[in-house]
Amino acid sequence: MSNLADAAKHQSEAAMNVAKDTLSEAQSAAKSAKENPIQAKTDFLHTPFMRTALPFINGGLAGMTATTVIQPVDMIKVRLQLAGEGVKTGPKPTPISVAKDVIASGKVMDLYTGLSAGLLRQAVYTTARLGFFDTFMKSLTVRAKEKGNNIGFAERAVAGLSAGGLAAMIGNPADLALIRMQSDGLKPKDKRANYKSVIDALSRISKSEGVTALWAGAYPTVVRAMALNFGQLAFFSEAKTRLSGTSLSPRTQTLTASAVAGFFASFFSLPFDFVKTRLQKQTKAPDGSLPYKGMIDCFGKVAKDEGLLRFYRGFGTYYVRIAPHAMVTLIVADYLGFITK
Repeated sequence: MSNLADAAKHQSEAAMNVAKDTLSEAQSAAKSAKENPIQAKTDFLHTPFMRTALPFINGGLAGMTATTVIQPVDMIKVRLQLAGEGVKTGPKPTPISVAKDVIASGKVMDLYTGLSAGLLRQAVYTTARLGFFDTFMKSLTVRAKEKGNNIGFAERAVAGLSAGGLAAMIGNPADLALIRMQSDGLKPKDKRANYKSVIDALSRISKSEGVTALWAGAYPTVVRAMALNFGQLAFFSEAKTRLSGTSLSPRTQTLTASAVAGFFASFFSLPFDFVKTRLQKQTKAPDGSLPYKGMIDCFGKVAKDEGLLRFYRGFGTYYVRIAPHAMVTLIVADYLGFITK
């Protein structure tokens, strides 16, 4: 019994010593942080976990900032793509006419319909795509240096395509909810879903159509994301590299590179964005049929019934939506990366 008591006493003393040491270290760390907060922040930012997480955190914050700014333009872009569905001729809506119709039928804030879904989409999609892109680029850069080479456009393209595809699969439910919320106002009042929020939309779509319905249009969404990221991230990285040797200031280099990236992102991705919007907007008819069977079927029917140029309808609006969004996202992400490096 005496031995057991001694052992228990020793364990208790050891535990007390560990607790005291831990408390002392915590107090020391707190004192150090108070005396030198900048150093404390730097130490925290350079922990292995934060170095891995920061590209994703910065990407999400940048995307959400851009979406808040660009949401009205995105609303108009979606309405333009859905106007005149299945008809080759007829009135051709313009961004101004669409904006007037939206405001006339409700109020100015209707242009922000689906903002909650847009923010959720960015929190998921942009967090993933910029985080994956940065991670892939770092890995490819290390590999290139080991071989004595510099990373080239091909590696940037692979990183952009891969990051876009992976992120699109993860973010498709939020993207679908955004399209449903933005297109709801086009339906007769008695047939509108009147979603209260993105959570309400996701919940009701899952209950009425099944969870798998949240991935409707996933194929064109993934292809569209790959095309967009190829144009945006690969060209942004390439442009910044080429501009680095010029007399332009770092801020001007970032702004110019993001403008170049916005154009190529718009050009490569608009046809896929158009089809994605059509597929995600469609709902089942009373007989259970859908207007389009899939991406290829949608491409074929639109080309036949509405003409090839319909895929680029609203290019100006799309560019005004994509380019500033790309510019704000990339500039904010670039700045966040700079202050947290």
